[in-house]
Amino acid sequence: MTLTPEQVEYLNSQTLGRLATVDRHGAPQNNPVTFRYNPELGAIDIGGHNLGASRKFRNLAGNNWVAFVVDDIASYQPWRVRCLEIRGRAETLSVAEPLRPGFSTELIRIHPDRILDFGLTAHGAAAPERPQ
Repeated sequence: MTLTPEQVEYLNSQTLGRLATVDRHGAPQNNPVTFRYNPELGAIDIGGHNLGASRKFRNLAGNNWVAFVVDDIASYQPWRVRCLEIRGRAETLSVAEPLRPGFSTELIRIHPDRILDFGLTAHGAAAPERPQ
């Protein structure tokens, strides 16, 4: 599945997302992560400090299905929320160029199977109502 130019532009404007994985007992885990869009592969690369020793990295050995979300509040007046959710399969790479200086050489790469978004364009789906 391929991201649209609007989705790629949004990803490139953000630095923090949330990665949901599932452990070997079926328990979900959701963590904030830093990422970059990989245009050559149409994938999302996730890095971090000592990523290979993390629970999310280990979770992928038993179940490589993931959900990845990037969202923000584009404006408060008017209320405008943007969100991009990518579901797909992830692979773990143990010898990769670090995503950022000081990060480990391990990487999680997400290959999208399903992409959902709202609020990324003026003509896109309406954002949810602002909570009271």
